[in-house]
Amino acid sequence: MEKKNNNKTSGMKLAVLATVLVLGIIAVIVVVMNQQETPALETAQIDISSQPTLGESDAPVTVVEFGDFKCPSCKAWGETVYPQLVEDYVNTGEVKFAYINVFFHGNESILGSLAAESVFEHSPEAYWEFHKALYEAQPVVDHDAAWITPEKVLEVASAFPAIDQTQLQEDMKQVAQQEELEADEALVEEAGVTQTPTILINGQQLEDPFDYDAIKALIEQELAGEE
Repeated sequence: MEKKNNNKTSGMKLAVLATVLVLGIIAVIVVVMNQQETPALETAQIDISSQPTLGESDAPVTVVEFGDFKCPSCKAWGETVYPQLVEDYVNTGEVKFAYINVFFHGNESILGSLAAESVFEHSPEAYWEFHKALYEAQPVVDHDAAWITPEKVLEVASAFPAIDQTQLQEDMKQVAQQEELEADEALVEEAGVTQTPTILINGQQLEDPFDYDAIKALIEQELAGEE
């Protein structure tokens, strides 16, 4: 009888253990699925106090783009996702948008960023239109060809009377905004940016910057947290 009772007890223990293991596996699966559904990859609070921004200064959500004027994906993002973001959230006062220069394409990236920084410093009211126009000037077919030149920058800037052409030309020649470019480079390293465009929403990096549903979901999540 004693031996039989021991066997019965052992069997009950094994059954309980199996149940616990199954529940544990289910819990792990649920956690993994939840992680896969989360659009944010990492968190990096970025100081944008000296960066060009669009929107209300006290907006509860900040969206930061790390972009490169030489980057075709950045051009595509600016033509597709950005206008929708501005319409849905920036114009409503819920989102403040900021842009940080990246120099992954070398000297042309630096020159484009330098020109943009010059415009931002001397003619901030013309910055965003110049920013958009410089991206629009990017070749559609052969974007790898050299196209960001002082001459091209001045041609783009000529469409905006507020921009002082002489000042812009001198700034590009003298690399007058070197300090601003170094600050951007430090922010790129701080945020661990490895691709462009990289989008942060209140410091949280999106896995796919072109997934507007994920962008909206994270913005709405952040807005709900402010309530």
